[in-house]
Amino acid sequence: MTIGAIGFAAPWLLIALALLPILWVLLRAVPPAPVRRRFPGVALLLGLRDEDSAADRTPWWLLLLRMLALAAVIIGLAGPVLNPRDEGDAPGNRPLLIALDASWASARDDRAARALLNGVLAEAGRDGRTAAMIELSAPEAPEFQAASAWRTRLTGMAPAPWAPMPETMERAGTLLPEGPFDTLWLSDGLARDGREALLSALEARGNVTIREGTAPLLTLAPPQSEGGALELTVQRLAPGAARQIDVLAHGRDPAGAPRVLATLPITLEEGAREGTGALSLPAELRARVTRFEIAGQGHAGAVQLVGDALGRREVALIAGREDREGLELLSPLHYLSRALAPTADLLTGNLMDVLPANPDAIVLADVATLSPGEAEGLRDWAEEGGTLVRFAGPRLAASDVSRRAEDPLMPVRLRAGGRSVGGAMSWGAPKSLAPFAEDSPFAGLAIPDDVTVTSQVMAQPDPTLAERVIAQLGDGTPLVTRKRIGQGQVVLFHVTANAEWSSLPLSGLFVQMLERLAIADTDGVPAAEELAGTTWQPAEVLDGYGILRSGDTMPGVAGERLLEDDLGPDLRPGLYKGEERRIARNIMAAGAALEPAAWPARANVIGLDRAEETPLMGWLLAAALLLLSVDILASLGLSGRLLPARAAAVVAALLMLPDPGTAQDRVPAALADEVTLAYVLTGDAPLDDLSEAGLEGLGQTLFFRTTVEPAAPQGVDLETDELAFFPLLYWPISPAQAIPSDAAYAKLNAYLRSGGMILFDTRDADVAGFGASSPNGAMLQRLAQPLDIPPLEPVPNDHVLTRGFYLLQDFPGRYSGRPVWVEAAPEDAEAAPGMPFRNLNDGVTPVVIGGNDWAAAWAIDANGNAQLPVGRGYAGERQREMAYRFGVNLVMHVLTGNYKSDQVHVPALLDRLGQ
Repeated sequence: MTIGAIGFAAPWLLIALALLPILWVLLRAVPPAPVRRRFPGVALLLGLRDEDSAADRTPWWLLLLRMLALAAVIIGLAGPVLNPRDEGDAPGNRPLLIALDASWASARDDRAARALLNGVLAEAGRDGRTAAMIELSAPEAPEFQAASAWRTRLTGMAPAPWAPMPETMERAGTLLPEGPFDTLWLSDGLARDGREALLSALEARGNVTIREGTAPLLTLAPPQSEGGALELTVQRLAPGAARQIDVLAHGRDPAGAPRVLATLPITLEEGAREGTGALSLPAELRARVTRFEIAGQGHAGAVQLVGDALGRREVALIAGREDREGLELLSPLHYLSRALAPTADLLTGNLMDVLPANPDAIVLADVATLSPGEAEGLRDWAEEGGTLVRFAGPRLAASDVSRRAEDPLMPVRLRAGGRSVGGAMSWGAPKSLAPFAEDSPFAGLAIPDDVTVTSQVMAQPDPTLAERVIAQLGDGTPLVTRKRIGQGQVVLFHVTANAEWSSLPLSGLFVQMLERLAIADTDGVPAAEELAGTTWQPAEVLDGYGILRSGDTMPGVAGERLLEDDLGPDLRPGLYKGEERRIARNIMAAGAALEPAAWPARANVIGLDRAEETPLMGWLLAAALLLLSVDILASLGLSGRLLPARAAAVVAALLMLPDPGTAQDRVPAALADEVTLAYVLTGDAPLDDLSEAGLEGLGQTLFFRTTVEPAAPQGVDLETDELAFFPLLYWPISPAQAIPSDAAYAKLNAYLRSGGMILFDTRDADVAGFGASSPNGAMLQRLAQPLDIPPLEPVPNDHVLTRGFYLLQDFPGRYSGRPVWVEAAPEDAEAAPGMPFRNLNDGVTPVVIGGNDWAAAWAIDANGNAQLPVGRGYAGERQREMAYRFGVNLVMHVLTGNYKSDQVHVPALLDRLGQ
């Protein structure tokens, strides 16, 4: 039974409240208090008895006190609970179906949804109800099982980086089980087609409760180039108060380490649903940007991958001869400059001057002969991945380049002279272009009817010619040929780069062909028809939380599907690489808008958040005891039997007040008597709470598995607290934590020299390698610089940490794969004869450094359940178990030292004992 925000586990006990009026009558009278009179003649009254006794009435305030005490006992025994769990399910024993949108938008409420599902499944298990789950983003036939079985799978569940589509919701409706069941639908709050039909199908089976997240949903639109700056737009699902959003530009620094290259603050005005900001970056920095992300959102809709769209390539333009002053339209480089200037940085000068700049592409317009030094430098540059594009012309046609033998910097051999068609001295008409072959990089490009060729250099037929032709004329003669040189390529246009030999440079096709050869950059997303016939391999894909994962094991995607198909299991948001470029596919496309879900009026829609369930029985019974104690004192006072000294003693006993003077004295003694694990207070409240929960989980594991019974973990302020009482100090690294003072460092060095151990945890194993390649790693270097730390090495195979209590090979936490660093072993340490490990020193390594986020793997809540997920399914729980084992070995090492290394002395000891 529930009354307001309070529920009762045994409401029938509340019937006893009806007896309170009877108790009022029984309790309202008390014997009168005796009156003391000093009178010597009282002896004459001995033996006399008054036949009429009079009763005095209980004061109203004392009677009310007693009634309140009895009411508190009755209500307390009825099992009151503040904010009882009400999952919205109708009472009964029908099975429970949990429908999850499980989309990228669900990631913002993932923690609240997991807590809700854990409570729902626990309640269903207590009621003996079976449960099933169906994810609408990728529906499969649900199967009803024990609710406890589904609770174990919650840690392995994750939102998908796409959203349910009408066809998937229709399919989910066909997969619903037969028979009655209740439904709990966890919605992501976004409007989509197909939801009404599925809701009707679920309502036909039983009661439907809809839980919808209320956390603000922010998404990022694709960046747009405006006036040399990048325009970024942030959208939110519903209007709200004014707030400022930070958009982070991620990329790699010159050393190759991932960094936040720039931050753009964007203001969302009150009532507005979107805000826009402009980000101006130098060309070098802009080319390094790999993605934009809204800070603090944690879902794929807040990420925009950019692929190659922002990079500006460097292209060197070199002409064979520039002697046509004032005739710009006849210049060999005029049309190339017009085509490439909007999307590339152009370099000009001598070939030997531009080669040290290592441009992405070099264009030689009618350059025939190269010096040996130029040819060697150009060949080395091309083999390292450069693209060399050559255009024919009168100089190349008249030279002997690539005549008798194929020139290394030419894709084919050339015939002497050239070919002229459609001129005044020619019998033929100008030649048009043939459709591009499917294996050509130009496949899919539309050929304008007015593009014709009047002159060209001719390729010498040979067995390799057919495979090197990537464009040809209508009569089959090669127009563009290509061959690979190491990591790069050389391409030859058999016509000039100006309009002397063809009208190709006058057309838009010329720019498109340069883009396909990766000479020019595509400014934006290409048209779908341009990708027809190509296959794109996923390089990196986003998960539902907006984290990039490797896509090497995923199958390729056809080019015609890459831009047009809806995102799903076979087409995930991410970076897709082709032969010459990379294209990004994001959750939020250009022009996409967020719309909140509109549920029918009949739908029961409530939020995910709920107040913490608090049992009130203990509080009420304690209040009843306190009231009855006051009643005792009041009754004794009214009867005249309560002396002031006795009253003070009773009050002190009831309140159980400790002596403040002795309480402070006992704290150091308590810490000295028990093993107490400690963590460094960083000033980041959530991080400090996680550290405490992690050490609490490790302490319980030690209690149940070993003879170590640690006390509750303690937070340590390095500036004020004494460290000598703690054998192990867990120090999580946060980029924002303050640097300790000199006095604190002196205290830390004394702690390390006296046998204490500090476990530094950078918590960045999922994003960085060891060192300063992440903000946490850089902060670790700053924090550890004043400490007296010996030389370190990765944990060797024979270190005591690998066998202190458990046999271990690695030391995972919430993440795995990072090396763990300990004090380096002496150079002269050698294994004793017959022993598998070396004779190491007997001390304890003063520091252990890693980044696997151990506290997150150890952390438990008040009920003893894991706070944060680790991996997925059984593999994740196995990783959590290995994290606990590492913690046990660590504590054993710090408490016992390298005692197992003493086993190397066993042969000598036995020999001395005559054994």
